[in-house]
Amino acid sequence: MIDGQRIAIVLLSAIGDVVHALPLVASLKAAAPRSRIEWIIQPIPAHLARYHPAVDRVWLFERKNGWRAYRDLRRSLKGQRFDLAIDLQVYAKASFVTALLDADRKIGFDKSRARELNWLATTERIPAHPPGHVADQYLEFADYLGVPRRYEWSLPLSDDERAAQAAFFQGITAPVAALVVGTSKRVKEWPADRWARVAEGLVDRWGYEVMIVGGPSPTEDELARAIALEAKVPVHDARHPDLRRLLWQLDGSALVIGLDTGPYHIAVALGVPSIGLFGYVDPARVGPTHRFLDLVVDAWRNPGEPWRPRHDPRGARVLAIDPEEVLEKVELARARYPRAKNGPSRTEPSSTSGPSSSSGSSGGSA
Repeated sequence: MIDGQRIAIVLLSAIGDVVHALPLVASLKAAAPRSRIEWIIQPIPAHLARYHPAVDRVWLFERKNGWRAYRDLRRSLKGQRFDLAIDLQVYAKASFVTALLDADRKIGFDKSRARELNWLATTERIPAHPPGHVADQYLEFADYLGVPRRYEWSLPLSDDERAAQAAFFQGITAPVAALVVGTSKRVKEWPADRWARVAEGLVDRWGYEVMIVGGPSPTEDELARAIALEAKVPVHDARHPDLRRLLWQLDGSALVIGLDTGPYHIAVALGVPSIGLFGYVDPARVGPTHRFLDLVVDAWRNPGEPWRPRHDPRGARVLAIDPEEVLEKVELARARYPRAKNGPSRTEPSSTSGPSSSSGSSGGSA
């Protein structure tokens, strides 16, 4: 039994994967409330992990520092002993981190799913299993430990963040449709003119306020400018480098439309009706988890193919998505999810909304 044990989660990035891992940490803490769960993670996704009520501490891995990142983490962890380490990331960088840990047990994926000799850093491996959704693969660790699965995502906002959110949305009277247009790969991107057609439909047909959300990058700057110039309706560029700000922007939106990106997965986790545009990766494997599957625009899968995870390469198919397909999903969202039509109910900041920003996190950071 893991109750009362000190558990290390090794999942350094990316934001979408961190979101997919939230049900696992929720499952572990629910089954073992006296356990101490500590997450080793990179700084940007740490802004999600450190506020999760099941996470007692985060340890920062500064990958930008190269080999010195491992040296610094080793120094931070000196004298720290764990009962259990769970390695969720099957790449060399995570394997090196797992190898650094002083832990009685180190559990990882089976050899068929581990990559880059990842299994050499672990002492136990979960059983082999057919391909599944990433979140369900993470929950296989709960199965292995005899822990009931819980599909829960907790991304609380502090009182200060609720106040900032209220101030931001105060002058906006129409429901907000947030567009997540930036991606980490060019082959995932959707052309500016198609985003512009979607923005025009959102405004002209349903009266949404359209905002582009996300972070700054040269390619995203270029795309956001092109969309604003191309669209015949106002499109507000609300992007900002602060991930916590993005969190409350998405939380305050009525509807989100995005590609396979971290912000899209955050929106799904927050329960915001989210339309996902998939043409580069399989949505059955890395798409939304158990919610808003009906709002996926799936260009990756061939017509008539069953919805089950596959690993065969398909190439980038996002250009096969037509703006009208996306607008049809907006109509579906409005019919099935009241929030998509009316927007979220606005509430005043309260002491139960999440950790106060003055405390910084639910645990310390190394």
